[in-house]
Amino acid sequence: MAVGRVDEPVEIFKARSDKREYRRIVLQNSLEVLLISDPETDKCAASMDVPVGYYSDPKGLEGLAHFLEHMLFYASEKYPVENSYSKYITQHGGSTNAYTSPEHTNFYFDINADCFEEALDRFAQFFVKPLMSPDATTREIKAVDSENQNNLLSDGHRIYQLQKHLSSKDHPFHKFGTGNWDTLEVQPKARGVNTREELLKFYEENYSANLMHLVVYAKDCLDKAQTLVQSIFQEVPNTNRSYSPVTDQPCTSEHLQILVRAVPIKQGHRLRLLWPIIPDLTYYKEAPSNYLSHLIGHEGEGSLFYILKKLAWATSLWAGESSGGHHFSFFEVYISLTDAGHDHFEDVVGLVFKYIGLLRQAGACKWIYDELSALSETNFHYQDKGSPIGYVVYVASNMQFYPPIDWLVGSSLPSRFSPEIIEAVLNDLTPQNVRIIWVSTKFEGNTDSTEPWYGTAYSVEKITSSTIEQWMEKAPDGNLHLPVPNMFIPTDLSIKTVSNKRNFPVLLRKSPHSRLWYKPDTLFSMPKGHCIIYFTCPQSKSSPESAVLTSIFVSLLKDYLNEYAYDAELAGLNYWISADCSGFEVTVSGYNHKMRILLEKVIDKITNFKVEPDRFVVIKELYSKQYQNIKFQQPYEQALYYYSLILREHSWSWDDEREVLTNLEVDDLVKFYPLLLSRTFLECYIAGNIDSKEAVSMIQHVEDALFKGTKPLSRALFASEHLSSRIINLEESMNYVYAAEGLNSCDENSALVHYIQVHPDEYIENVKLQLFVLIAKQPAFDQLRSVEQLGYITSLSRTSDASVRGLQLIVQSSVKDPRYIESRFQAFLKLLETQLLDMSDDEFKKKINALIDIKLEKFKSLSEETNFFWWEMSAGTYRFDRIENEVAALKQITKTDLIDFFNEYVNAGAPKRKSLSLQVFGSSHSSEFKSGKVDPAEPNVIQIEDIYSFRRSRPLHHSFKGDLVHLKPHDVDHQ
Repeated sequence: MAVGRVDEPVEIFKARSDKREYRRIVLQNSLEVLLISDPETDKCAASMDVPVGYYSDPKGLEGLAHFLEHMLFYASEKYPVENSYSKYITQHGGSTNAYTSPEHTNFYFDINADCFEEALDRFAQFFVKPLMSPDATTREIKAVDSENQNNLLSDGHRIYQLQKHLSSKDHPFHKFGTGNWDTLEVQPKARGVNTREELLKFYEENYSANLMHLVVYAKDCLDKAQTLVQSIFQEVPNTNRSYSPVTDQPCTSEHLQILVRAVPIKQGHRLRLLWPIIPDLTYYKEAPSNYLSHLIGHEGEGSLFYILKKLAWATSLWAGESSGGHHFSFFEVYISLTDAGHDHFEDVVGLVFKYIGLLRQAGACKWIYDELSALSETNFHYQDKGSPIGYVVYVASNMQFYPPIDWLVGSSLPSRFSPEIIEAVLNDLTPQNVRIIWVSTKFEGNTDSTEPWYGTAYSVEKITSSTIEQWMEKAPDGNLHLPVPNMFIPTDLSIKTVSNKRNFPVLLRKSPHSRLWYKPDTLFSMPKGHCIIYFTCPQSKSSPESAVLTSIFVSLLKDYLNEYAYDAELAGLNYWISADCSGFEVTVSGYNHKMRILLEKVIDKITNFKVEPDRFVVIKELYSKQYQNIKFQQPYEQALYYYSLILREHSWSWDDEREVLTNLEVDDLVKFYPLLLSRTFLECYIAGNIDSKEAVSMIQHVEDALFKGTKPLSRALFASEHLSSRIINLEESMNYVYAAEGLNSCDENSALVHYIQVHPDEYIENVKLQLFVLIAKQPAFDQLRSVEQLGYITSLSRTSDASVRGLQLIVQSSVKDPRYIESRFQAFLKLLETQLLDMSDDEFKKKINALIDIKLEKFKSLSEETNFFWWEMSAGTYRFDRIENEVAALKQITKTDLIDFFNEYVNAGAPKRKSLSLQVFGSSHSSEFKSGKVDPAEPNVIQIEDIYSFRRSRPLHHSFKGDLVHLKPHDVDHQ
């Protein structure tokens, strides 16, 4: 148990901006609890952390801890109806989940505040008296197996398991933690072992109140929250179990000084260097790995990555503490290599060790540590308020390892500079301790071993320290050096006075070249801001070539800005550039003090863009691999791609883009760049701790850079050139079907995406759809995933595409083909029809109120508020008062209205139903794909054979994006 007396209040260190109240209590059953009171919250949440994970799985029952995590959701003695817990949470505006890690299992949920008490009681039954019926046991083993099936072709899972496989066989790190049908059903049964009995035994031995840690996030005061928690969680049994952490090391000398060559699924080359180290948890105030991560992972001038990038050998680098346990860990350097980097593998490894040698020679630098400490402190005290559910999970996972004063901080505030501790970890990063994992498809056919759980092909050879030293000697020098002081650290964190507190953005400025929306921060009192500029460029997606060239242009911009903007990112000031169907978007966000400096640098790079041939080659290679790897996407992602290609007016196929990429050269981008920006319009939004005068000045600077001068780069758009994003209007009473085989012949999974197009954006119809999804999504999950076991990935959700609202079912399955899943969805709708008709008026009213509570949930941060308003701007709807109007519409909805909506738009055979079924057939269902198309005699069903012919044959929904000539700039006092 973490330190602190039961009968005395303990200090809990919190951020200066944090207005919440905290209290630690320990119940009579020894359950340690942190209570959080937040009177301003709309959502309440809880997380229970249990210090047992898959390291504790019994031999021959791999995945048992993970399986138990699944089983606890089903039912309890107090609430015996299966899945009633998840149903209650979901239908009252909440969400729930859990995860199993090596040494922990964490369960968590959130819910609308007025339903928290019952939800907390239901949640507590996981740990009081859960029911784990034999029937549910068999079904959930299948769910675990389905989850594992989805992971089998994931390179992340495969290489991590290989890393574990190459460790001591007797160490828990060696284990396979997910589990599957074979480990949880077939093998135990063959040995005469009853998995359910072992499950109950595992629960009894490990789930004891004295080991657990609970965080409760309530709207009520601390006293009331304490009374509630005591009354509910006192029933959790305390069997006085002891926590036995894994303390020995997973790697002996046999597993060090090795070079592993492994074959991935996806194209590309990746390099991992790993060293066993003492975890930062042991010295979390000194944070040695944090310090070393800051330097080895740095991307500024003179850094390891800067040199690798200049040599065109790497496209990304990450360094830091990675997977392990709480008493052992690894320091990892992870590098994505180019083809040239793969060919210079020895030089790359040599440079890594050269940089480590530089750090060793320089010793631990106090000014660097102090800068890192100051940045961490600023970020902690000015952190955005996150979601309650994320917060409780974070804090609950900290409680086992830190004293109460640091539960909210964890290891995020390094404060004690210790050269000895830093250098002790640095001295572990030697050729004698290294494990090198080199991953490339070029090794295919040249390996001699196979990892048993995922089937990864690999080979291992011993590598001597003298060999690595030779690589260091011949590696280029490249002028490696330590970073310089960070110029972007904010020193002015004052909050500007806002005289005119507006609830919504105002149109502050309008010209032929731009439109500036503005909203000062009136809610959060943070020294932060957001500046978003969307460049509408008619040439950006006029052809597959222009689409690919726009993407390469954006990638090169980010590439050129990387070393300059990296310091800004470290200092809490971020930028992002992304391309889409109408142009590209520039976002700068974070501390507002030096935001303008970064924005002007980004704009300078845009307006003075030059194509550097060597970087063009690297980015082209990166895109080429991305296109090659498309076939390894999950089948449901492939189905979503077909959805986009069929419905969206401006969309090009992967095949077309890949083909044109092959022939693109430097000169093509040189010619395209001036064309791209020759005519543009800027949609701008500035929000936060920035006064209106400064906002106008910032956008004026951008305009001047683009549109002023003797030879301006850009000119204003003609009225006819303003672009809109539109989608196909499907025909009523028709069911369209597009079927395709999965792109990866090794993937057994199939997928169905069933889309029902409902209506363009309109308040009354919006809330009917939202209410329907709130009611239907959990029953759909229960029926299709839990009861019928169709697939681990199962979801029912709303969609909004070009402001046209819709309903979308996604199911991915290795056991059933898409046509069968389609038939089961239609059957579910009939089942749901009965449930809607049987719903009481009181239950219906509860659903209405739950949705109203969701809608009235306050923004927790400037980022949330900015994203909401920018979504309205980018969609062209500008309905900033949407929440108020949709709540008013909800209050008018009757149960009859909802049933009429369902029978008109959603139910099988509904007169206004417009559906599109995207069916991807995996290798296990190839015979079903080939066995026949849709029966032409089947009424109202149309098989789409040619996507482009179909797209051309259908009318489009209208666009909400117009010229908005009617919008007038507001007069805003310059604060």
